[in-house]
Amino acid sequence: MASASTIKRTDSIADNIPSALKQSQMKRCFARYMEKGTRIWKIQELKNELEKVIDDKSEIDQVLDGYLGTMFSSVQEAVVTPPHVTFAVRPTPGYWEFVKVNSLDLSDVKQISSTDYLKLKEILTDENWSKDENALEVDFGAFEFSVPKLTMSSSIGNGLNFVSKFITAKLSGRVDNAQPLVDYLLSLEYQGEKLMINETLNTAAKLQMALIVAEAFLSDLPKDTPYQNLELRFKDWGFERGWGDTAQRAQETVRSLSEVLQAPDPQNLEKFFSKLPIISNVVIFSPHGYFGQSDVLGLPDTGGQVTRLIPDARGTKCNQEWEPIIGTKYSHILRVPFRTESGVLRRWISRFDVYPYLERFAQDVTSKIQDTMEGKPDLIIGNYSDGNLVASLVASKLGITQATIAHALEKTKYEDSDIKWKELDPKYHFSCQFMADTIAMNAADFIITSTYQEIAGSKERPGQYESHAAFTLPGLCRVVSGIDVFDPKFNIAAPGADQSVYFPCTETEKRFTSFHPAIEELLYSKVDNDEHIGYLADRKKPIIFSMARLDTVKNLTGLTEWYGKNKRLRNLVNLVIVGGFFDPSKSKDREEMAEIKKMHALIDKYQLKGQIRWIAAQSDRNRNGELYRCIADTKGAFVQPALYEAFGLTVIEAMNCGLPTFATNQGGPAEIIVDGVSGFHINPTNGDESSNKIADFFEKCMANPGHWNQFSADGLKRINECYTWKIYANKVLNMGSVYSFWKQLNKDQKQAKQRYIQAFYSLQFRNLVKNVPLASDETQQSESKPAGKPQQTPRHR
Repeated sequence: MASASTIKRTDSIADNIPSALKQSQMKRCFARYMEKGTRIWKIQELKNELEKVIDDKSEIDQVLDGYLGTMFSSVQEAVVTPPHVTFAVRPTPGYWEFVKVNSLDLSDVKQISSTDYLKLKEILTDENWSKDENALEVDFGAFEFSVPKLTMSSSIGNGLNFVSKFITAKLSGRVDNAQPLVDYLLSLEYQGEKLMINETLNTAAKLQMALIVAEAFLSDLPKDTPYQNLELRFKDWGFERGWGDTAQRAQETVRSLSEVLQAPDPQNLEKFFSKLPIISNVVIFSPHGYFGQSDVLGLPDTGGQVTRLIPDARGTKCNQEWEPIIGTKYSHILRVPFRTESGVLRRWISRFDVYPYLERFAQDVTSKIQDTMEGKPDLIIGNYSDGNLVASLVASKLGITQATIAHALEKTKYEDSDIKWKELDPKYHFSCQFMADTIAMNAADFIITSTYQEIAGSKERPGQYESHAAFTLPGLCRVVSGIDVFDPKFNIAAPGADQSVYFPCTETEKRFTSFHPAIEELLYSKVDNDEHIGYLADRKKPIIFSMARLDTVKNLTGLTEWYGKNKRLRNLVNLVIVGGFFDPSKSKDREEMAEIKKMHALIDKYQLKGQIRWIAAQSDRNRNGELYRCIADTKGAFVQPALYEAFGLTVIEAMNCGLPTFATNQGGPAEIIVDGVSGFHINPTNGDESSNKIADFFEKCMANPGHWNQFSADGLKRINECYTWKIYANKVLNMGSVYSFWKQLNKDQKQAKQRYIQAFYSLQFRNLVKNVPLASDETQQSESKPAGKPQQTPRHR
């Protein structure tokens, strides 16, 4: 959060609002705000009260015309502490102002700091603590004084580009300015041996001359000359083995570095770092949950590469320490159990309950990794709160470049979960989670996100990371500077889908035809059973299809209601829903149970039998991929109606399979799809508008069959240009290379901040963990030995 107290805005709301508040109706409006006493008001509540005071629409439009309307369109919430109303105003993503208005004198308007605003919020739950001068304030931003920041909201998430520009500016000018790069190249080693250059080339001038000699030598050699044939000559000049495995590869790397030294620019810099063989061993952490390559879909919390070994594995391979990843040569899953002094934890536990085990897990896994890799990894990536915390502990201990992937930040999922943390902590242990997230964000050298909205949200809604800019846990600590979304550590790298599973329906030779009989039964059988209920009377109709968890946010019941209400849409298409159980008693989740009951009620209310097929949650990825394609064979579409979706992997999967896609405009899908070009955005809060948009599409398809083909092709084109795992992997590796150098350039600031993080972890986080109860079924287990070690990845580029 960049507050106006730290970044001066010429159009400050606090300076301009007093004149707008002079309108007579505003006095009555503020009086209404006072009537309910001290409380937090959300934006819609504020607008509702305004409409009660002014019941004439034209008059409201007049009042909101101008600066008052500008403020109300940007307000996120307000804290009423009579006689004052303090507005949290977000005029643009990442920038906040806090405007305090005296309801007795509307000309008395002040701008206050984010710290003072947090204190006002604290009054609601712990007034004494809010007034405690010695209350703990956490300020990670105090250590950012030497790090340059982005300034425009539109630039958020473009950290690599910004860092590359800043580095090239530092390297430009006199040849001596490139000495930090020379020192970095000298520091690079592999298994104790120099990787790029040795002490012969210890200055920028020497390196520049040697590069000229090397390029001339290489230009006379056949391109496929093995590096071994030129290794001795290169070593005499001061070069080591990391330049490439052939004369051509070595020449490309030599030329790339020469360009950086002679005329630095961001593109050349990134190109050179992409050629450095400095990231070969990567560790990805996701400790909680079930993770495997089969039999885990549908089980809680599946994901990760270095993960937890679960002895009671429920028929999965999650009790195996080593598992090669299918289709790869150098990738393995390593599982390490959760342990305490009492022994190994045998059963699965919720991601909210893992915190007492993570420090010991980090210690155990550090030694396992070093033994496996016969040294340190080059890059550590965390996933989710627990994985990111473990990554922070391991990276700090080993001195390794660290990246984090939030996956999902729980703080934004539960309204006011920070100030209400004491109510929620017994169930969710949010005090541990929010602190773990904040520690990891600040410890990371770079942060990988799927979308801009994950970082900074949209014009209307703050992002997941932005919500950690400044927040308070009353009675525990006040985080006055948690994370700055303008920090150049933020990067956007959207994941892809497995294109061996999710590929276009038109690639008939690759189709998984063995699944066709089962999918035929799944879609069209008129028998109700444990896997499907309802039936499709008219098989000639296209199918609109959605697949997700059956919870409120995913909004599958919302889609069903849209369909039930829209007769035009019902005449055009059938509806297939995949998700959840049919019997609410089979679910352990109260929200899912309610959604199951609601789905049954909607089917009855709108008499949908004959037009809807409800299929239980499916766990076979290959069959799911073919199911997408079979829906495409009907000339149907995929609909993702979520109230909010952080990324939208099913959107990627559907578009990969050639399905025209309608997806929520709230969250990641709004970035994946170019509306009206590669698919369609739908408003999940306006079912009539959304269902009519879908109906319009299918009417156009009836009139012109090429219309469906066009959106199918353009959706696939969008995926191949932006959303593949190859693109993702190249981006992440390039980030790892550049940020490793960036880390060294800012090592003094990094070390100071790391000491602050370590103190916060030891003095605060460890105490919070003691409040999380241990699971009860721990029994001592002997340690298993690994079945074998993964092969080492070659270092030649």
